[in-house]
Amino acid sequence: MAESDWDTVTFLRKKPMNAAAARSTKAVTSAQRKGEGVDTTKKFSAATNKQKTASKDTAKLDRETEELHHEKVSMDVGRVIMRVRSEMKMTQKELATKINEKPQIVNDYEAGRAIPNQQIMGKLERVLGVKLRGKDIGQPLAAKGGKK
Repeated sequence: MAESDWDTVTFLRKKPMNAAAARSTKAVTSAQRKGEGVDTTKKFSAATNKQKTASKDTAKLDRETEELHHEKVSMDVGRVIMRVRSEMKMTQKELATKINEKPQIVNDYEAGRAIPNQQIMGKLERVLGVKLRGKDIGQPLAAKGGKK
């Protein structure tokens, strides 16, 4: 017991506060009472992943006028899609599943609201078996690569 020094005092402290606890209102008021410096600045758009700039295409759509607008699918194409789909006794959801797209896309094409995408038009033509592009819209697709 001779090694014990009764004159030495050991202080046990709590762990320092983490960042979330340091921002709490209790910690801020406690620091203000003690006279410590408190910095209360708010970061602008911190921890968000939002892009504030508009892309070129959206800017074009915003300035849409008579001479500058995106072409939409014609109502003739929408009616052909609807007619052939109903003849095949297929719902919009089933057709969308077959072409690996969302049902909303099929709905937009049938209503004439969609901006035509050649890949989607090609998928619709293959599944429905009718032409949706060109002069003879609604005609059956000709078999390609047939025997000569």
